[in-house]
Amino acid sequence: MDQDDAGVGPASGPVAVGVRFRPAGKIYEFDPGPLILRRDDRVLVETERGPELGTIAVTARALSKPRVLQRVIKKADARDLGREDQNFQRERESYRSALEHVRGSGLPMKLVKAERTFDGTKTTFYFFAEDRVDFRELARTLAQSLGTRVEMKQIGARDEAKVAGGLGVCGRELCCSSWLREFEAVTVKMVKEQGLALNQSKLAGQCGRLKCCMRYEYQTYLELKRGLPAPGSHVECVKGDGVIVRQNILKRTVVVRRAEDGIEVEASLDDLVTRRADA
Repeated sequence: MDQDDAGVGPASGPVAVGVRFRPAGKIYEFDPGPLILRRDDRVLVETERGPELGTIAVTARALSKPRVLQRVIKKADARDLGREDQNFQRERESYRSALEHVRGSGLPMKLVKAERTFDGTKTTFYFFAEDRVDFRELARTLAQSLGTRVEMKQIGARDEAKVAGGLGVCGRELCCSSWLREFEAVTVKMVKEQGLALNQSKLAGQCGRLKCCMRYEYQTYLELKRGLPAPGSHVECVKGDGVIVRQNILKRTVVVRRAEDGIEVEASLDDLVTRRADA
């Protein structure tokens, strides 16, 4: 059985387990104490904002250097999970209430999600806005209405998609909300290197930015393009000399427009006799 699935008992030296609080969220280290924990176990842990429920993402690993970690209080029991369900219901109610207040305030913001602490003492509202928003009066109103402390947290467009979730055009759950932990830069250059048309409607994800998947095969395309003559290059070819009009990157071939008759032919690298600089 894989060690991650089997769990690891107390070790002679300091160890830590990795706990995640939401799907595709960041993994935080905690001290498991004497507990033997398996991957996907639900646990109650100490955090800066009080006890919180999380899920074991990484089983016990030895620490290279001793350091102080917040602890795993216990494995979650039926009562804890029931309280979590109650919090989910309260979050939905809080979101609906806050949405009415936001609409009434006229503030230029889009409410994305409400998140309640495990002990129910604080509710965090995530919202998207193009510019800075003065939400102080709204926060006071919500705190009085909900009977909890309220935090308003402004997030960016990509974070909005991660928090809200949804389905991509591929039919699968969004990468950012299902497994992608960190956002990395995605550039127009990556799109061009893969020979894709710069069609914003097809290249943009739910967040309105370039899709994260545009990055996944970028390095593979760079490797496949290595050695292929660029479009516009003049070549001598066994199928007829001419100029490269486009590359077929995945096939590692090029299309040559023959100088003698203007016909386009597909050629492999072996078909190219010599290459010379543009005329």
